[in-house]
Amino acid sequence: MGLKVYGHRMSQPARAVYIFCKMNGIEFEEISVNFFTKKTASPVFQEINPMKQVPAIVHGTFKLFESHAILRYLACAFPGVPDHWYPADLQKRAKIDSVLDWHHLNLRHGALRLVQAVALAPKLGRQPNPQVAIEAEKLLSESLEKIETFWLQGSGPFLLGNSEPSIADLSLVCEIMQLEVLDDKDIDRILGPHKKVQQWMEDTKTATKPHFEEIHGVLFEVKAELQKQRLLGANNA
Repeated sequence: MGLKVYGHRMSQPARAVYIFCKMNGIEFEEISVNFFTKKTASPVFQEINPMKQVPAIVHGTFKLFESHAILRYLACAFPGVPDHWYPADLQKRAKIDSVLDWHHLNLRHGALRLVQAVALAPKLGRQPNPQVAIEAEKLLSESLEKIETFWLQGSGPFLLGNSEPSIADLSLVCEIMQLEVLDDKDIDRILGPHKKVQQWMEDTKTATKPHFEEIHGVLFEVKAELQKQRLLGANNA
């Protein structure tokens, strides 16, 4: 059965799925669905994901959406995926699930809203929203502190004190990487106080080379584009 992954490299969850597949030798067809141009709302895509979001997969006749569900499925459906990604041990697996469940209402809710309210608002056809940005940054900072002081407890360099990365490490680091589209001063203000988080991010990038850098290249292209636009706007003001 062929695997098709519908996504966009500007989507944090889609990047995690792409990297996971590449890290584990899972062959797939990458089908880009540009949410900036509302392609996720097309009738064709809604047949795959009625929620109109990426990523989604089609594996033979099986369709699935929600990135964490996809990562769990891929870890179990394809032979040869190392156990550290999503352990067979039910208690270890449950701990990873707890991180993933926490992620969506905390780290993701803060990071996604901040980036969209500040940097990506024009590309999404919206006006920047300073009030949303303030609230989102507060939640993001609280989430980074929770990662620093709770989820990174233990002797290992990865979440839950593990010695090797899990799908939770990959998902959360891809989320934080979205901050790259912000101004450097904003990135430094947000991530600067969290040295342990920064080291964990570097460890995860190293553990997933060279695919991490490849898949995240789009962020730096968009960052350069946004910086150029801001510079032109300042010069014309």
